[in-house]
Amino acid sequence: MHDAPTTAVEPSPGTVTEGKEPLSAGLKQRHLTMLGLGGVIGAGLFVGSGAGIAVAGPGIVLSYLIAGTLATLVMRMLGEMSAAIPASGAFSVHAERALGRWAGFSVGWLYWFLLVVVLAVEATGAAQIANGWVPGVPQWGWVLIFMIVFTAANLTAVKNFGEFEFWFATLKVTAIVLFLALSLLAVFGMLPDTEPVGLTNLTGQGGFLPHGWSGVVSGVLAVVFAFGGLEVVTIAAAESDDPARAVGRAVRSAVWRILFFYVGSMLVIVTLLPWSSMQPGKSPYVAVLDSIGVPGAGQIMNIVVFVALLSALNANLYGSSRMVFSLAQRGEAPRALLKVSQGGSPRSSEAESGGGVPRRAVLASVAFGFVSVLLNLEWPDSVFLYMLNAVGAVLLFVWGLIAVSQLRLRPRIAREAPGKLTLPMWGFPYLTWASLVAMGGVLVLMLTDDTARPQLLWSAGATAVVLLVAGVRALRERRARR
Repeated sequence: MHDAPTTAVEPSPGTVTEGKEPLSAGLKQRHLTMLGLGGVIGAGLFVGSGAGIAVAGPGIVLSYLIAGTLATLVMRMLGEMSAAIPASGAFSVHAERALGRWAGFSVGWLYWFLLVVVLAVEATGAAQIANGWVPGVPQWGWVLIFMIVFTAANLTAVKNFGEFEFWFATLKVTAIVLFLALSLLAVFGMLPDTEPVGLTNLTGQGGFLPHGWSGVVSGVLAVVFAFGGLEVVTIAAAESDDPARAVGRAVRSAVWRILFFYVGSMLVIVTLLPWSSMQPGKSPYVAVLDSIGVPGAGQIMNIVVFVALLSALNANLYGSSRMVFSLAQRGEAPRALLKVSQGGSPRSSEAESGGGVPRRAVLASVAFGFVSVLLNLEWPDSVFLYMLNAVGAVLLFVWGLIAVSQLRLRPRIAREAPGKLTLPMWGFPYLTWASLVAMGGVLVLMLTDDTARPQLLWSAGATAVVLLVAGVRALRERRARR
């Protein structure tokens, strides 16, 4: 491998002019569109939604509507900033321009840590499913296979990442569309041996809100983190031929469909089956497919969940490598990570053959990812549990900084480069402030919930450490300039 050095791109916090990206332009619009659609469709929806139904009953529909609306607003904020200022560091770059280096440093490293820790959960979960199919290969062997395959894919041309995610997302979206179609037919009694179900399951057993609005609120807490992953599409947009246009189209095509998939799925599930029959840890999708007589429903959903986990694993490897590369660009990570593979001049035709890939950044992220996987396999209830708790609420901190950055950058972009506001945030600044209030509300809920409180406290501790490091660095730089 031959590496071509790059130069750091250090945007000034006082302007919105964009620097030149040294990465390749191997991602096509179809990659980004499907990444935007499938990026948030994961195991949290297919399996984790059962826990939300158990606490909220049919009111889970409202819980998903509230959580999905918040995620949609965050995605729109991201889309506005990324269309105006495309960068591989996305919201980390935006935070630096809006609030200063401490903000870009903090949100970038927190997000990187989140991705490489969650990566271990995904790799282990996929390995458990694969081990059930082929028990002759031990769980650690499957983890090794997955890590090698996706590391290789991310070390070569970025189009390989795009192709993996395109087909993964296509399968997930197809599975949900087919599920919705079959479920609707069952709701109206149009499948063999079925009768119209009416509203019995929505209004019986305690009514639509069996636990009142407190159940809906608890449901929000149970499902909001399932929407994590939407951020990667704005990171990936920097490696397309026309980043501003690409991210705009991806965001526009994704936001309403994500709500449709999530809210629509929950509505047909609680219409077809009594909410009290749902069990945390059991997939409600399997329960519905079993109830309407789909043979092998459990194995079908196992395949879908398996693909969802591999998709998230691939996306997290990609997102973490680009984030740490962007941090290195701005002097917030070791400069050795600035090297990209040969042929990576901006918009180079050699991007098709693997040029412009930040291979050292990929390997650095994978190395920590391997450490996380080993900790998860050996000490899942001790060391790794502490790490997982430390990132439990980081997504909300990241979303909060995205909203604050958008509040600061929007007037600046409108003043200095109004032509770049091609994807403006709705109802600015009121909906941005409403989003911040909603995020604060979720944090308060976590503080009052016995299960979620440890995650919040550990995540707050991790965030405090990163902020302390950022503050010390800023103090040293200020003294050095004197």
